[in-house]
Amino acid sequence: MDATEAQTEQPVVQERPEVVRVREAMPDTLLKVKEFRGDTFICVRREDIVEVIKLLKEDPDLDYGYFSECLGADYSQWEHERDLTERFEVIYNLMSLKHNSRIFVKIGVDDGQRVPTLKHVFLGAEYPEREIADMFGVIFEGNELPEGQRWLLPDDWVGYPLRKEYPLGGEDVFFDHGDRGPAVEDVQMPHAGESFEGKTGSEDVSGR
Repeated sequence: MDATEAQTEQPVVQERPEVVRVREAMPDTLLKVKEFRGDTFICVRREDIVEVIKLLKEDPDLDYGYFSECLGADYSQWEHERDLTERFEVIYNLMSLKHNSRIFVKIGVDDGQRVPTLKHVFLGAEYPEREIADMFGVIFEGNELPEGQRWLLPDDWVGYPLRKEYPLGGEDVFFDHGDRGPAVEDVQMPHAGESFEGKTGSEDVSGR
């Protein structure tokens, strides 16, 4: 091998065993694998999420038995590169205490589509799924509330506050002595920074 060949040769990147195992067991469900800042993201088909999570949990060589969280994201106004084409993403954060390793599994969801619940695989998934449903309107099949009931919000709340089209603003706050506090839009409290006047409330903090 001459010097030119040595300079152009690329190092071989070894796939994580989690990725290899999912690809071997369910080759059609694996859509994309991404490495970002030391973390691995596995993108899979929505309808296969239960089988993928069970595989990661029950395989003795992987042992992802700790459910850290799941969360939602609305990419309807995101103009940059995407991992998945659907409007929403649900991201599952799993950890193997045996190997002290972490893996993220992502699925895409559009309006009107349902996600199979994981609460029968991890009991800890029940409440995060309901939070995503309440804030984004993503329904987890098998983990629905009765018709007309909300999880975190009042039952008469209209809309889903973490969707990108939801208007900003606030409501008046009631204090314990019957006082009425200001709504979010009534008071502005800029902090010091390049885009502000150098004040936080009435205190000068930037020296400008």
